[in-house]
Amino acid sequence: MNTYSRLPVAFERGEGVWLWDTQGKRYLDAVAGVAVNALGHAHPKLVQAIGAQAGKLMHTSNLYGIVRQEELADKLAQLSGMDKVFFCNSGAEANEAAIKLARLHGHNKGIDNPTIVVMEKSFHGRTMATLTATGSRKVQAGFEPLVSGFVRVPYGDVASVAQIGEHNRNVVAVLVEPAQGEGGVNIPPASYLKGLRELCDKNDWLLMLDEVQTGIGRTGAWFAHQLCGIVPDVMALAKGLGAGMPIGACLAKGIAAEVFKPGNHGSTFGGNPLACAAALATLQAVEEQNLCANATAMGAFIRDGLAKNLEGIQGVVQVRNLGLMIGVELDKPCGELVKIALADGLLINVTADSVVRLLPPLIINHDEAGQLVEKLSTLIKDFLANSGT
Repeated sequence: MNTYSRLPVAFERGEGVWLWDTQGKRYLDAVAGVAVNALGHAHPKLVQAIGAQAGKLMHTSNLYGIVRQEELADKLAQLSGMDKVFFCNSGAEANEAAIKLARLHGHNKGIDNPTIVVMEKSFHGRTMATLTATGSRKVQAGFEPLVSGFVRVPYGDVASVAQIGEHNRNVVAVLVEPAQGEGGVNIPPASYLKGLRELCDKNDWLLMLDEVQTGIGRTGAWFAHQLCGIVPDVMALAKGLGAGMPIGACLAKGIAAEVFKPGNHGSTFGGNPLACAAALATLQAVEEQNLCANATAMGAFIRDGLAKNLEGIQGVVQVRNLGLMIGVELDKPCGELVKIALADGLLINVTADSVVRLLPPLIINHDEAGQLVEKLSTLIKDFLANSGT
């Protein structure tokens, strides 16, 4: 179906941060499948793990015990401090599970119309509940009636959430991204998540973090909330978890971990042996290659390099990052930069109309990051000069 305005290119193979199209042209991949290919392309450990597991067992369903799933759940619990995991296949499904969990938790507390606080400019997925939670009219348009039970506030503003709680006794949870990706690489004040944690504790609400894009080392820690020294009640993961193999997870802690009972939720493919083998290999590679630290170092290097090269250039609003989530905000729509960069052998993304978003593989090295900085700086300068800024 005609659901994507695809770029005029198809890729044949990849290695590390590089991709080759069907004509043999090479590209530096600074999108990584939209933060999915955490290990780049054709990572030996991932390739071996998928091949070995596919040769033994790919799927049996959750009607039976799945050893790989149990191993992955244990590893994620150990890394996150969470108690239990529900496995699914995507970020939208992980967030959908979180929303269902919050609603059931509310009903268990005697709240007939449980309400979840969500944020402006957020993105949580394209299922009916997650697109309703998403703070984008473009995503929602045409799919009304939307799902009830959500109330929206500005991102990064703890006081606005507190104000909602004072007037709405049906609030049961807050759903928020530690840093907004689709919304424009928006990074909140350092005190934001800690303030939300304190507010949720005070009001007996669940703090639910959408770490679909920020998780698995992307921001320089296993999970972005660890940079703030807090632990959520519920956390959604996907994207980088399988480094290219579709897998999602909804993690819960404390009372939230006990909400779902048999029959409340499920997934045919969720947590299958093949996907779990890929995720286990991914986590092992992130650990062995110290990719969280690399995300911190390379993210700062790319940010500083771009900021230096673009300093004083009229039309550049800000260069910002959280690890290897990097945004270059311009003062005008810049979607055409994607095709310009493609022609120059660089894959980038533009989100929120005017923000160049970079999500390179966590394995990117100093030389590759330098090439990215130089090439993108030149493209942005030329774009702004030729657009009359």
